[in-house]
Amino acid sequence: MTRLMNGSPYWSDRCAALEPYTPGEQPRDRRYIKLNTNESPYPPSPKVLEALKAAAQDDLRLYPDPTCLALRKTIADRYGLPGPEWVFVGNGSDEILAFAFAAFFGERKRTAHGSDPVFEAREPLLFPDITYSFYPVYAELWDIPYKTIPVSDAFEIDVDDFKQGSNGVVLANPNAPTGRALGKGEIEALTAFHQQNQRVVLIDEAYVDFGAESMADQVECFDNLLVVHTLSKSRSLAGLRVGYCLGQPDLIEGLRRIKDSFNSYTLDRLALAGAQAAIEDRDYYGAMAAKIIATREQSREQLINMGFEVLPSAANFIFIRHPARRGEELFQALRNRGILVRHWNKGRIYDYLRVTIGTDEDMAAFIRICREIM
Repeated sequence: MTRLMNGSPYWSDRCAALEPYTPGEQPRDRRYIKLNTNESPYPPSPKVLEALKAAAQDDLRLYPDPTCLALRKTIADRYGLPGPEWVFVGNGSDEILAFAFAAFFGERKRTAHGSDPVFEAREPLLFPDITYSFYPVYAELWDIPYKTIPVSDAFEIDVDDFKQGSNGVVLANPNAPTGRALGKGEIEALTAFHQQNQRVVLIDEAYVDFGAESMADQVECFDNLLVVHTLSKSRSLAGLRVGYCLGQPDLIEGLRRIKDSFNSYTLDRLALAGAQAAIEDRDYYGAMAAKIIATREQSREQLINMGFEVLPSAANFIFIRHPARRGEELFQALRNRGILVRHWNKGRIYDYLRVTIGTDEDMAAFIRICREIM
């Protein structure tokens, strides 16, 4: 669909003002080595494929369980939580993030004075200036004031910068697109600070299985902590669209209220079956994550030896630049040779590329073509 330059007379003002998120390119014109969307280079567990086949029965004519109870029980058991009321599941982690923005970071009416409601001052939601670019989209969609906190010149996050009056904090850990990770103690201190003012701290752990410390075991300690995971990365299920969130029951109930005001059936029967099998098969996915980590570190060393600057990464991607080439130029040169990576034409990251870690063969081809270009 061609985007209209001046919008449409049928759009609401909010729709017209939005700048939607731009997903990574999914090409149809030719075959590429795809290193641009942080998908896993390895297939799902055989147990997942078996579960999907078993679920493809005539009961697909029936609605799935709107509470996703079996899957939530499996996830609660996986993390040693008291029960499924500590778990929320949705159609990918992006949907859960959208629900969380609506549930916890919007306008708050706390008291009433006479017949007139009294609203709290709208302090801004905080997230880094360089991070997952869906966060400002969600904030604008729900009319949530926000403030971006600059990361350092080395793209590091200082959690002390987030210890200020706010309507909550959202952090990706590891951060995207940089791959840098915060330590668990840093996030615990930040969460404790905002617990005093009853503000939610949401930790988006989409890439945590590739080398970062998870906060999943801390949700029982902090009633203001939400930890969001996805099955799209370390569990090789980007095409199934399943995410989940861990938190205390009051927070999970807030997410449920938003979901059931939007769509009660966010996960279909196939997604529920496949996701449950993926959560259960820890050995397979642990081995796949270890392979990706090893390939990442080998690729990082080779690129550094070629003169690239490569940030330390705890994710399934690396963030790179070369001082002799502009980012867009290198992006186009790689694309012309059949390699897709991600480039953002903006600000401080203009000369950087995000490169998803592929198979050893994919990365060998990427390194070889980089040598040819340089």
